[in-house]
Amino acid sequence: MKHSAEIVPSLEEISPDDWDVLVSPNNPFCTHAFLSTLERSGSVGEKSGWMPCHIIVRDEHSRLVAAMPLYLKNHSYGEYIFDWSWADASERSGIPYFPKLVSAVPFTPATGDRLLVHPELDRDEMTISL
Repeated sequence: MKHSAEIVPSLEEISPDDWDVLVSPNNPFCTHAFLSTLERSGSVGEKSGWMPCHIIVRDEHSRLVAAMPLYLKNHSYGEYIFDWSWADASERSGIPYFPKLVSAVPFTPATGDRLLVHPELDRDEMTISL
């Protein structure tokens, strides 16, 4: 099976039905409605420091088969992790820490899958092939 990956800067480029079929019913914070509302409201975007750059994977028929919500960050605010000492040590060593790529749900400490896979596909097989 041939797959192609691309990065989309907004969930508005993806059909809600196509995205949501990938999301487990127990994972409401990864739904198209939740994530796209963050984008439309300005909660994520250039001003907030959470630049959407979601990765999507399509099969040979252009069907969305996997996705991951991703954000390019220029700070660590709103992540519920405390990596300030890592960022400081990195900068003191002359290694830029930012920007960084984060697979998370902004401002939401809830756990859940971030690698979203179509339910008709074998998750382990897709994880290996991606």
